[in-house]
Amino acid sequence: MATSTPPPPTPTLSPTDPTPRYSYRIIHTYPHDPEAFTQGLVYENGVLYEGTGLRGRSSLRLVTLETGAVQQMILLEDRFFGEGIAIWQDRIFQLTWQSRVGFIYDKETFTRVGEFEYVTEGWGLTHDGRSLIMSDGSATLYFLDPDTLTVTGQITVFDERGPVVRLNELEYIEGEVWANVWQTELIARIDPQSGRVTGWVDLTGLLDQSNLSQPVDVLNGIAYDAENGRLFVTGKLWPTLFEIEVFPISDTP
Repeated sequence: MATSTPPPPTPTLSPTDPTPRYSYRIIHTYPHDPEAFTQGLVYENGVLYEGTGLRGRSSLRLVTLETGAVQQMILLEDRFFGEGIAIWQDRIFQLTWQSRVGFIYDKETFTRVGEFEYVTEGWGLTHDGRSLIMSDGSATLYFLDPDTLTVTGQITVFDERGPVVRLNELEYIEGEVWANVWQTELIARIDPQSGRVTGWVDLTGLLDQSNLSQPVDVLNGIAYDAENGRLFVTGKLWPTLFEIEVFPISDTP
């Protein structure tokens, strides 16, 4: 049966155990800006914070959940391709793709108050209450000190078939890192201690593309309302943001 809070992962998976799979059901749909190339998504205090990409169109936004209206927005310089975002205390961190620089903003005003460098590409970003967690499109997740922005650790993400690459947008949910896998309709549920994928959430068919007026890009964007157990997902250039529930796919027919 579907529950608002994601069901717990299967305990003590060995490296060779088959990874459990999960399906979904749609609880609610909300409008989403079809011009937003979603790269990062965070829910906090009733609103969404969204980072978007594409050179010349990259932005940081404050968005009304119910209407999709943009309340506040700052554009990045044209040379930057915006990527994942995370909120830490009174700051917002935003990665860029290939420029190897990230930006720090005041959460209330969106004033840029700093920047930081890293040696990989920037893809997804979240935090676990202690460290920022960053992906770079590989199978590696990096842990960063949120004050110094130095790398304090890293893990390789894997399932029974080996390393899981193309990890994209990230969200920390109930002790796990959830990651979009680029160019798939899958979300990996990841144990941040071991790197083991504890579950695959299959969102195949989530967006009905039969009646769309313009092309869309891939599934990307996960946000979690921890207080109410609500899970939100969307994609790049998607006209809809979905609230979903996930549930295990039974092993029996």
